[in-house]
Amino acid sequence: MGTTDERSLTARQAQLLDQLEELFLAEGFAGFTLDDLADRLHCSKSTLYALAGSKEQLAARVVRHFFRRAAAAVEAQAVDEDDPALRVTAYLAAVARALAPAGPAFHRDLDRFEPARAVYERHTALAAERVRELVDEGVAAGRFRRVHPALVADTVTTLMFRIGRGETGRATGLSDAVAYRELAALLLHGISR
Repeated sequence: MGTTDERSLTARQAQLLDQLEELFLAEGFAGFTLDDLADRLHCSKSTLYALAGSKEQLAARVVRHFFRRAAAAVEAQAVDEDDPALRVTAYLAAVARALAPAGPAFHRDLDRFEPARAVYERHTALAAERVRELVDEGVAAGRFRRVHPALVADTVTTLMFRIGRGETGRATGLSDAVAYRELAALLLHGISR
């Protein structure tokens, strides 16, 4: 069965997608069967098949749903700041808040399932590119010293991937939210005039 386009979801399908997102963020997705999901969400398997043709496609769809919503929320929270330094800080703090609901099981499954990992990596790369743009704006405004924006973006991307995979937490004991706040502080102190 085919998937339903995001814009043409029924209210029930949109609700199920949100419930699946919440469930997957808390418990991961690899261990569930469609029967398990139908039981947990009090729906039929055919209702789930209306969202995606297989469990794997459903997992990928839910991951895309999560990252699209997270990206929109992050961008909305960062645009209100006029000062480039505050905008970078607001952006990375918003990333931390958006990713906070994603637990270790979600990150583990994300890392092991290539289609979901590809979605995560694409969104992380877009976020890092946005940080590069914000740094460029800060340099142009004279708020930041002249730096190599591609190096800054690459450094930010590397740490964002490590944070998302749990590597930074294991190495430092920091939560993702604290790690993102520290990244913002490190970045700002490293490039501010």
